[in-house]
Amino acid sequence: MTYFLEGELSGRERDPQSAKFRVIPVPLERTVSYGAGTAGGPDAILEASVELERLFRNSEPCAQGIATEDFVDCSGPLPEVMERIAARTEGAVKAGAVPVTLGGEHALSYGAVRGVVRGLGRDVGIVQIDAHADLRLAYQDERHSHASVMQLLAEEDGIRIAQFGVRALCTEEATRRTDCGVFYRDAEELVTQNISAVDLPDDFPHDVYVSFDVDGLDPSILPATGTPVPGGLGYYQALNLVRHALKGRRLVGFDVVELAPHDDSTVSDFTTAQITYAIMEMAD
Repeated sequence: MTYFLEGELSGRERDPQSAKFRVIPVPLERTVSYGAGTAGGPDAILEASVELERLFRNSEPCAQGIATEDFVDCSGPLPEVMERIAARTEGAVKAGAVPVTLGGEHALSYGAVRGVVRGLGRDVGIVQIDAHADLRLAYQDERHSHASVMQLLAEEDGIRIAQFGVRALCTEEATRRTDCGVFYRDAEELVTQNISAVDLPDDFPHDVYVSFDVDGLDPSILPATGTPVPGGLGYYQALNLVRHALKGRRLVGFDVVELAPHDDSTVSDFTTAQITYAIMEMAD
């Protein structure tokens, strides 16, 4: 197994007892709807991370410690898988660490977010980068699908959500956005007006979980994803939207999902690893 930034970290920086970040690989691939390959995402991210530089934006997030845990077992019924994920993120939060969940398909966010909420015992808001709203009631009769994950969190758990970069959604999801009070700025507005900073509502929770679906980026930047929708966000634009959303708030956990590695190119793998490290830099 490869560890995040393996070779760049000292033994102390990899110590799970003191590491600020706990990387939790989740090779989930059960409800993908177009291209396949998300099960290979965590491995590809970890392998690409070996080539990252320690220094990012004049800081070294890894100096605060990055411990990579064993892969989550994704076999069996999806509710059981979600509980395994939740147990991992809850444990990380209770240990004072920031859980970093690597996917794997977006369905995993249900377990990851619920674990963070349980660990903190208070309200958490989600900042979502995504080409899709993921607000369907179910997809292919599966409630725990990548297309339904935000619906579950919004309607069943009452979690506030802010979405950036969406450009593919159905009427059902557009209606549910309104019903659930989802805050959003879609890709067409953000990209055509070159917007990289959007203020969250004043009453949005102080503790923020970031869910970064790599298909939120334009496929010209990151093609290795199951649903590469044109008209997506730029690399710096997406990161700046997340950074601005966290201004005055606290990052309590995040996931990076939906990488479906291509055998003939590692560009998307490296970009996803860099995004993961970039979001680490945003933690207090």
